Amino acid sequence: MTGKPRHIGVAERRARLGLRQRLAGSARAATPEEVADSLVALHGTDPATVYLAVGARLTDGGETVAQVDRALYEDRTLVRMHGMRHTVFVFPTGLAAVVHASTGLDIAAKARAGLVKDMVRGSDGRLTEEWLTEVEASALAALARRGQATVNELTGDEPRLKEQFLYGAGKSYESPQPVSSRLMRVLGVEGRVVRGRPLGSWTSSQFRWAVAPPHPHLPPAEARSELLGRWLTACGPATEADLKWWTGWKVTDVRRTLAAIGAVAVSLDDGLTGYVAAGDEGPVAGPEAPWAALLPGLDPTPMSRQERDWYLDPSLQPALFDRSGNVGPTVWWDGRVVGGWAQRPDGEMVWRLLDTGGVGSEARAAISAEAERLQAWVGRTRVTPRFRTPLERELSAE
Repeated sequence: MTGKPRHIGVAERRARLGLRQRLAGSARAATPEEVADSLVALHGTDPATVYLAVGARLTDGGETVAQVDRALYEDRTLVRMHGMRHTVFVFPTGLAAVVHASTGLDIAAKARAGLVKDMVRGSDGRLTEEWLTEVEASALAALARRGQATVNELTGDEPRLKEQFLYGAGKSYESPQPVSSRLMRVLGVEGRVVRGRPLGSWTSSQFRWAVAPPHPHLPPAEARSELLGRWLTACGPATEADLKWWTGWKVTDVRRTLAAIGAVAVSLDDGLTGYVAAGDEGPVAGPEAPWAALLPGLDPTPMSRQERDWYLDPSLQPALFDRSGNVGPTVWWDGRVVGGWAQRPDGEMVWRLLDTGGVGSEARAAISAEAERLQAWVGRTRVTPRFRTPLERELSAE
């Protein structure tokens, strides 16, 4: 008879988080590639998040920008592409095929169908699916010749990209849309193009496009097993709700994949059931010392789960999240969120504790040291989160 599932309490969950998310001092990484491989995915909607998330986890954050630029744009060991929930992430390049097959195919099919429908309807049939196929082939050929290009540069090579159609005709949100912007997004979710170098600094949200590196086509079920196994190793234990939220899959796909990889059920606090990767159900010792971290808005650690009460007091959420559920900059102490941070207009990093329980002089000193470390490598660069939260706004205005 099967025994009672092992219980993994809050203390062990926080220990796993500190070690596997590369946040504890002894677990920090030497390269951006190690960070990305450990976390599976770095949230890329806000370009600065990638650099700040990596810098928080490197043994020496001083060369963060140069190292991440090298990985993204020279060695191509990291790639910025659409992934789970139609969101932009940065992945290890070797994981691109897995992400595309496990989460991108359904999204891509819907995105293309939506574009064709809106384009044909919004142009009274003037722009057709056949026309779009011809234009995108021409645009991709131009992009391959250039290596990297902005949309404006591509429209110089293929003027038909400038064509517009009326989106939402007769609706309150009616507006003209250029074919170029919608088409490049569709090609992105199809895994045919990826973001290239930004037009400005590492905080810029304007990117060039590049043809995606070739990758094998994997069976979706196989890809889902690979992705979920990696994620559980990095983030487990996790509930079904966590897994469904992070992947964007149907709950039936989540359950089917958990069974396929032999995930092990464990009990969590509050009567919840969680899952860990096969062979990972044994006890995990905590880090050698408590740790502090300043994580950016949209950091993958706080954003990777739907169930957050074990590391984030619900009373803190109104100050640290925006109305759409995007987390802002957070201050961590030994496995839980205790406050937030921001950058003032003059560049100074400031932070505030919101939960002072168990946060003594040792914690305050460690948090101050992390703020100084962040300040040192960011330098004069001004970083404003793309999704601003109440506490971040308040601190940055002081």
